[in-house]
Amino acid sequence: MDSFWENSFVQTAGYYSVTVLCIVLFLFIFELVTKYKNWEEIKKGNVAVAMATGGKIFGIANIFRHSILHHDSLFVMIGWGMYGFFLLLTGYFIFEFLTPKFKIDEEIEKDNRAVGFLSMVISAGLSYVIGSGIH
Repeated sequence: MDSFWENSFVQTAGYYSVTVLCIVLFLFIFELVTKYKNWEEIKKGNVAVAMATGGKIFGIANIFRHSILHHDSLFVMIGWGMYGFFLLLTGYFIFEFLTPKFKIDEEIEKDNRAVGFLSMVISAGLSYVIGSGIH
């Protein structure tokens, strides 16, 4: 039975399933901390929200990519992924703090695409920095 769990196809399916579930959970957490409703705004065609949300999805997936590459255990991979998400979420709050002239959430909700694009790039960029620190 051990050989079943060591099969590359089974391991890939496991990593994939856990990562998708974590992305859904972490997007829910992001939904709680933002002032706007991501999926309602995207449904209305708000491109800034779509870019910011896409950056978050990419960032989370990229963190898990690095975690999968560096760990054999599913539980260790999840732990590093959660830690990476916490750092990405912290980066979101730092971004909000470092822009005192306007509120990031309000600008993204108003479909300010420049702010949405910057949010996307920050999420993607930070995910590479976070991922590089995963051993």
